[in-house]
Amino acid sequence: MSPAKHPLRTLRGLAATTGILLAAATLAAQTQAPQQPDSKSVSASKVERKNRAPVSKEVLRVKLPRPVEFTLPNGLTVLVLEDHRFPLVYARLEIVGAGGLYEPAELRGVAQITASMLQQGTVKRTAQQIAQAIEGLGASVNASAGFGEETATLTASGLSDNFDEWFALATELLLQPSFPQDELQKLVARQKAALRQSRTQPGFLVNERFSKAVFGNHPAAVVSATEESLDKLTREALANWHQQRYVPQNAILGIAGDVRASQLRTRLQQWFAEWKRTDWKPELPPNPRPATEKKIYLVDRPNSQQTTLWLGNLAIHRLDPDYPAMVVMNRVLGGGAAARLFLNLREEKSYTYGAYSTLQALKFPGPWRAWADVRTEVTEGALTEFLNEIRRIREEKVPEAELTEAKNAMVANFALSLEQPPQLLSYAITRKLYGLPADYWDTYPAQLQAVTAEDVQRVAQKYLKPEALQIVAVGEGSKIRSVLEKYGPVVVYDTEGRPVEQKAASAAAPGR
Repeated sequence: MSPAKHPLRTLRGLAATTGILLAAATLAAQTQAPQQPDSKSVSASKVERKNRAPVSKEVLRVKLPRPVEFTLPNGLTVLVLEDHRFPLVYARLEIVGAGGLYEPAELRGVAQITASMLQQGTVKRTAQQIAQAIEGLGASVNASAGFGEETATLTASGLSDNFDEWFALATELLLQPSFPQDELQKLVARQKAALRQSRTQPGFLVNERFSKAVFGNHPAAVVSATEESLDKLTREALANWHQQRYVPQNAILGIAGDVRASQLRTRLQQWFAEWKRTDWKPELPPNPRPATEKKIYLVDRPNSQQTTLWLGNLAIHRLDPDYPAMVVMNRVLGGGAAARLFLNLREEKSYTYGAYSTLQALKFPGPWRAWADVRTEVTEGALTEFLNEIRRIREEKVPEAELTEAKNAMVANFALSLEQPPQLLSYAITRKLYGLPADYWDTYPAQLQAVTAEDVQRVAQKYLKPEALQIVAVGEGSKIRSVLEKYGPVVVYDTEGRPVEQKAASAAAPGR
């Protein structure tokens, strides 16, 4: 076996040439550093930490491989990352303007259903023939277009030995869908059943209500189709959506793996010869605005054994200068099992299996939110601790040891992610979609490490405003409504998303 094809040698070679694994291990070890003696943060756990790992203060320096970039005559942007260690190829196509964000209100679900129908029939093959062809090639092909998302995404992967065959098949699905009526009827029936099932799940209910609370009338507030909108999705509606939205000038194709960029350009021109550019360009809706007043929503789900809590508000867009500081702040507060929310609500209070927070930054402001599933009887205590932790990160500077631990863990995770060609391709596509600088990911570790305790406190005060939080609870209304009313007036909804006529609410206690 040649050195280039020997898995063990190639992995060793990669580590030797980039130093990424060693740097990641060193940085990960730093996350065991002790907290400062005067830290008021919650104890990590009962696990004893020896703190004997070597510590390095050097900032991880990386230089990600640059994809070969070119544009086909039809306007399609192509990014190619060669990686010849293994005989595998991964392809990802992002079509801007074909996601659920752009759906008309009366046709909710048209983006999702159009993407799903790509594998249900082409002008050459039936759904069964497509499935058999994909299986026979040992490949994987998937398409999606989520609600609130800007793009439709088509992914395909397989061996490099039969790349031409499975990539040509994926191209056929993209360019020649037939949207057969019988398959559409079956898919719509499955979607209706899935929608009814979703309305029994607290995760769906809390996401629906929280999205409406933070996004208001913005299209990103929509998280699902309705049975009425699904009934309007005709074959003609899907074909029209596909014809208008699935256009090359608004798309980015990324290919990573055992391919040669120098040979791909001509082949791609052949595969996409019939894909003609148009003059259509998507236009984002006006930016949503964050809520300015605290509101509390209860989704009454009878017989619930626990309460699902989400709280947050809109924060920043992806290009905001505050992005690195917000990412670090979120890591400290709720970005993992070593973060404050987890250590408080799970390790110390035993309220939940896990409590977390996340930041979603898009081309428009997305939400920061914290969440947990807690036992019904500890709903009040859990909500109190959420608010306590938000108040603490706003009012107190993060101790240096805790901040260093969080930043090092983030950089270490980033370094380890560079081992995966699909992830490297994702970074390249993200940079292209958002117009980030060519060296953005090379400098990303330094951006994180440059965040100070003052930065963390500043963005927490700017974006995590207790007086404007949108709080959503899904659970047994008869048991938790009075608890929620201690924090302010409560608006109640049923599991169908309809407001419930309420009797005079009891006087709310002062906000905590």
